[in-house]
Amino acid sequence: MSNVQALSRAETAAPKRRPDRRKLVDNVTGWSFAGPATVIILGFSLIPMAWALMLSFTDSDLMTPGRNVGLDNYRALFQDPVFYQALRNTGLLVVLYIPASLIAGLLVAVLLNRKVRGIGFYRACFLVPYIASATSAGLLMGYIFDRDFGLMNGLFVKLGLPVQGLLSSPSQAMFVLTLIFFWTRFGFSVVIYLAAIQEISKEVLEAAAIDGAGRWATFWHIIVPSVRSMTIFLGVWGLIDALQFFDLIVTTTKGGPANSTVTIVYYVWQLAFSFFTAGYGAAVAYVLFAGTLLLIVAGLLVARRRGAMR
Repeated sequence: MSNVQALSRAETAAPKRRPDRRKLVDNVTGWSFAGPATVIILGFSLIPMAWALMLSFTDSDLMTPGRNVGLDNYRALFQDPVFYQALRNTGLLVVLYIPASLIAGLLVAVLLNRKVRGIGFYRACFLVPYIASATSAGLLMGYIFDRDFGLMNGLFVKLGLPVQGLLSSPSQAMFVLTLIFFWTRFGFSVVIYLAAIQEISKEVLEAAAIDGAGRWATFWHIIVPSVRSMTIFLGVWGLIDALQFFDLIVTTTKGGPANSTVTIVYYVWQLAFSFFTAGYGAAVAYVLFAGTLLLIVAGLLVARRRGAMR
């Protein structure tokens, strides 16, 4: 009996070792794939973030070490009119862009979710501006919205309307840039919404049609609730995207006229590489980081309480 008991114990102990070995192999395999990406993230994201935090407490110009100034850079923010102007411009972009991209993206996705001839071409037309180079889009739009030689003012003249300042007008430039930004970015919302709509069960849609639900009722009571989680995702993505708005400004207005199109990220770039006040620029960058983090966390908490995230 002792041999039988020893054999049974060996059989019961053997399977326990196999999962441990399997787990070790899975971990090694996983880290072999994730390791390079982790090193890149640490090297190009976390370490520079820590360095920028230390830089924000100095008056460094990126060429000399600089001296420690404590919280002086952060105190200076409250007396900087350009910083407040950049905040207003960035806030205007966020308020205008996010609702427009969500609403237009969903409506266009519904229209593109049809089996018609050439639907692939129509879908590509909305995606091309998103994948196109921001530099080329900025140069193209700079020509279209030019005050003196632009196609838009040429159209206004033919329609008998007065010539507009557009990108040269302090009161219009930010709205024009928001329109350009919307045109170049909302294709991403269309693609995400289209994928979410195609995941809706056909049986549910057929049942709604049998019950007599029209297009509006189907859209409002079935499609909108079904893509709610994607709406939260696109809202957060759009917020991050808008707060990082930079490239179109460089290729069109360069922050002008009269700082009317300066955003937070563009102001950070100016401070660090045009005015050589990198320490102050790092402080502005960290204020942007903290504000972005708070907005995202608050939005996710509100969405979870309302049951939007499931």
